[in-house]
Amino acid sequence: MDNPHKYRATDKMSDLICDNYALLMVMSRFGLSLGFGEKTVGETCQSQGVDCHTFLAVANFLNSGNKQQKNDFSVAALMEYLKRAHTYFLDFNLPAIRRKLIEAIDCSGADDVAILILKFYDAYVREVRRHMEYENKEVFGYVENLLRGHLDAQYRITVFAEKHNQIGIKLKELKNIIIKYYPEKENDLLNAVLFDIFNCEQDLNSHCSVEDHLFVPAVEALEEQLAQQTQKDAAADQPNEEGAGGEGTENLSQREQEVITCVAKGMSNKEIADRLCLSVHTVITHRRNIARKLQIHSPAGLTIYAIVNKLVELNEIKDRL
Repeated sequence: MDNPHKYRATDKMSDLICDNYALLMVMSRFGLSLGFGEKTVGETCQSQGVDCHTFLAVANFLNSGNKQQKNDFSVAALMEYLKRAHTYFLDFNLPAIRRKLIEAIDCSGADDVAILILKFYDAYVREVRRHMEYENKEVFGYVENLLRGHLDAQYRITVFAEKHNQIGIKLKELKNIIIKYYPEKENDLLNAVLFDIFNCEQDLNSHCSVEDHLFVPAVEALEEQLAQQTQKDAAADQPNEEGAGGEGTENLSQREQEVITCVAKGMSNKEIADRLCLSVHTVITHRRNIARKLQIHSPAGLTIYAIVNKLVELNEIKDRL
């Protein structure tokens, strides 16, 4: 290839793997299977339903360490890649290392150091599991809402980024303990386990780097885009001062009428935000504008207004009256 540090869609997929075999794990986490023959990266991704821009963004980042990546990839595709990586670590790699570790050291109870090493490893795996399950549920759940156009008023991806730690650090400590303090007994299997731990440590650190330098900036850009759109929507719904305070619904925007309807049905600001795909902050802004236009501040007053102006039917809210 002309530039081995910059993979392209026109490069053969087999050349990428031969150039950097660690990209086999990238392929696996994108759901790409082997047997692609002489196909290019673009052809392989297209035939297997994988976003090529996202695959190349990850491959080039891991190959060169270039942190100045353009956000021209799919956030959704990158998130699926990260989810698959979590499954690999939790369900395959870490359990496999534990099995080999048990075979390599004396866990019968006669060797206290061996038992402590295994306990150290198990505690580490529990920590990794908590970390990744939090990401799967909270972080990825938040990003999925962003992709649906819903910006959470209480959370930003920087909350995750500020607390994101390198989860491979304790593996480094474990391998150092084994190397320095567990007596070598011509145990080839123990050396093989150490080799696996070294690889796992590097893989976990690379995984965290992808999150820090590709995923987080892309999510921040998405947040900014949605925030700007929210501001535009709120500005578009601002009333003309002339004629404010008139009768009926003619001085209300369509969105404000929808908010009143939701209030009349007993929804909270959070529920209204979810229903209308808005942020809670935008809902509060709408309610403030409604109160100023109508001089009605209470949910009960807005309910009466909604009935009189036929924004809701009486049978829709009879349980609340």
